[in-house]
Amino acid sequence: MLTAMTHSAHPLSPDLSISFAGLQLQTPLILLSGCVGFGEEYTRIEGWNNRDIGAVILKGTTVEPRMGNAPHRVYETPSGMLNAIGLQNPGARYVVDEILPHLPHDQTQFWANANGSSLEEYAEVARIFDDSPVTAIEINISCPNVKEGGVHFGNNPTMAARVVEAMRPMTKKPLITKLSPNSADIAETARMVIDAGTDGLSVINTLVGMAVDIEKRTPVIANISGGLSGPAIKPVALWKIHQTRALAKKHGIPILGQGGIISANDAIEFAIVGSDAIGIGTGLFYDPLMCHKLLEDISDYLSRHQLDRYSDLVGTLATQAT
Repeated sequence: MLTAMTHSAHPLSPDLSISFAGLQLQTPLILLSGCVGFGEEYTRIEGWNNRDIGAVILKGTTVEPRMGNAPHRVYETPSGMLNAIGLQNPGARYVVDEILPHLPHDQTQFWANANGSSLEEYAEVARIFDDSPVTAIEINISCPNVKEGGVHFGNNPTMAARVVEAMRPMTKKPLITKLSPNSADIAETARMVIDAGTDGLSVINTLVGMAVDIEKRTPVIANISGGLSGPAIKPVALWKIHQTRALAKKHGIPILGQGGIISANDAIEFAIVGSDAIGIGTGLFYDPLMCHKLLEDISDYLSRHQLDRYSDLVGTLATQAT
């Protein structure tokens, strides 16, 4: 069942409601997986308003519970953050039975984030979440395939497509594939997951990075490497969206753009390049209440440029011939 939430619930004008993969979202802002836990943390902050949010993507979930990696798991870097949490979660069945019933589904939408170390695990996570109130399932294909020697699904277009193919028969909910910027050819990965049946694309996941303690001469992150997010990766994210936009548009596949958005100017750049929706992640650690101000500033920009709705801005990049 698709949840219809229109802009009428939101006081701002122009129209900030969007359509994304068959879902009607009250705003284009989507809180990204891993940044808001399982959706209940931010609701406790004074001044928080779920009606500013189009959807909340829950923390990455596997079939069985996971404790995650050993600390240190998070480290601040210049203009960004490294994290290697390791998919700490209580398991998909617990999320469906114990967490989802207590979330405010009447105020915004909640999407699952599916992870696995095999095709069978991805398929089972999709099956579990299919019978739940989540309105979509994001697929994290950056997980390692243990059956193939730990090669990451997202770094190989064929393997990425196989994940979508495994999940597609298990759910009628929209599937949104989160593309890795570490892939050699992100456009080819996008093409193959679209052919496999994805309903949307999340562009981009974190970059791989590391940090070193120069006194101890050891990695700061116990996992050695971690995912780099935050403003430092914004130029990469914009480029990767640009690389996938034409293909996505041709097939009618929407893009959830993400990577370093901390201001309305950032969000507007992403929209112009081709983001049908805007993902907010690390920016929430800078300012947990940033979303309402973003919407006000985006609305002001649309008014100044005589655009009636957010969707009128999407994909309007003008390129100069060289």
